[in-house]
Order: sequence, then C-alpha cells, then structure tokens
Amino acid sequence: MSGPASEGTKLVLNGRHNADKGWISEIRRNGNSQILPRVVLESIPVDLLKKKKQRERAINLIIEECKEMGYDGIVLESWSRWASYGVLHDPDMRDKALQFIVQLGQAMHAIRLEQNISQSLQLVYVIGPPRSDKFEEYDFGPDDLRVLGDDVDGFSLMTYDFSGPQNPGPNAPLKWIHSTLQLLLDSSNGYNPKLAKKIFVGINFYGNDFVVSGGLGGGPIIGREYLSLLEQHKPQMHWEKNSAEHYFLYIDNQNIKHVVFYPSLMSIATRLDEALSWTAGISIWEIGQGLEYFFDIL
Repeated sequence: MSGPASEGTKLVLNGRHNADKGWISEIRRNGNSQILPRVVLESIPVDLLKKKKQRERAINLIIEECKEMGYDGIVLESWSRWASYGVLHDPDMRDKALQFIVQLGQAMHAIRLEQNISQSLQLVYVIGPPRSDKFEEYDFGPDDLRVLGDDVDGFSLMTYDFSGPQNPGPNAPLKWIHSTLQLLLDSSNGYNPKLAKKIFVGINFYGNDFVVSGGLGGGPIIGREYLSLLEQHKPQMHWEKNSAEHYFLYIDNQNIKHVVFYPSLMSIATRLDEALSWTAGISIWEIGQGLEYFFDIL
C-alpha cells in the first residue's frame, strides 16, 4: 500500500482497499506467518522530517493501520524517495531522516500484538545497494545501518535491477551482491553478526528480456513469459560465470536480437549460499513471478 502522503498540510494513508482479508486469514491458518505490508512514504520529506507534529501523525497513522488491520508490522520504503528529493546530502536532514525511522521503530516496538502478546509490531526497512565501490552521499551506508540497527528488525536489501535497457546484462551479478554486503557491513572494521542477521539479501524471481541489436529496449519478464520464449525459440542456455546467471539469445520475428537473463535453480542456490555465508536472510521480489520449482530450493 501507499504510506502517509501529503494532502495540503494533512497526512493520509492510502491503499487499504488493496488488502485481501480472506487471503491474509488463509495465510495465517496455514502456518506461523507474519503479515507486514509494504508502506511507501510519499509525503514531502522536508515537511515531514522538519515538523515534530507531522512525524508523530505519520507514526500514529501507521500504528493505527496495523492495529485495525491486524498486521504484524510494516516494510517501510522511504530512503529512495528522500534521495530523489535531494534531502539526504544535507547532514541535518539526513540525521532527521534517521531519527524518524528510529522513532517509528521505538513506537512500533512499544505496541504488543493482539494475536501474539509476546511480540511487538515489527519494522523492516527497505534499502538500496550502492552503484559503485564508493558510497555516494545519498547511499544508505554502514553508518546508517549502525544508527538504525537497534530499532529496525530487518533491512530489505534491493540487490537486483543491476542492468537495464541502456546497459543490458545480468539482473544481479553475484560479485556485486558480495561487494554490496562487504561495503554495507563494513567488514574491514570488524564483522557485526547482529547486524548481518538483520539483512535480507534481495533475490529476484523475475528476469529481463533486453534488445541487443537494432536499438535499445526490453525490460522485466515473469515466469510465464520466460516459458513462452523457451517454447517459441528453443534457445541454447548459457552460464555467465562472472555474474553466476543463466542467459540465452534469440532473434524475434522482426530480426532483432535479444538477450534474456532469468533465474535458475543454480543461480538462486549461489545467492542463498552467499546470504548464508554472511548469516543474512533473504527477501524475494516477487515470489509469484518465479517458476513453481523455485520453491524446491527454498
């Protein structure tokens, strides 16, 4: 769902109509699952972060939604939004941004769940990977991780979307995932197992079909589209050693050459091993976009 957004000076929380209560009940019946909807902060960060009352309103909106809907917490996305507004290069605003997340985490941890009194509301925070071996000022880095470590229950690390139509290639090179974890966990200054366990390494269950001749183009594909391409073109599969991903080439009916990178059991296994080597967890985007047999390895 969308999170608190500004309507003039008023904050509103949208997206409740997307909640499928029947599905949520079924999930709870079939196992010890927790429901944490993704919440995106769309309010203008300067207004939210500089005004104490606005921060408190946003936190109260989130907590009340969790109570009313019986959620176990939320997965919060805000860092990329704040970066796009250009506020994270300002040390004072960056500090206010971090303190807002700390304040939210502390407020959520003060609320005990009706369905499980021994547990409090959980906060998972979405973070993006750096695009190079050096952090830009808007990147979420090891210092930010340490500031939030006590008050955030998990960090959903978006280690995917490495390539795009402008630079066709693998979805999430294994070496890039490794270097991202190394940078984020700042292993040169001593490995922190407590923080490592809170990282959820992002694994994509979608792939990409990129144009590699006759211009630029293409984009994400999901399982049924991938299977359709295999059936139609019967391509030869290749293993790209540096990225640890499978890919194939095909030529469409307009004589345009494509390259398709899509997850395989082998590529998923290498990423699970990487996460395990750091004692980290995983997050999947999105589980319904993959193939049925992906579940065999999880």
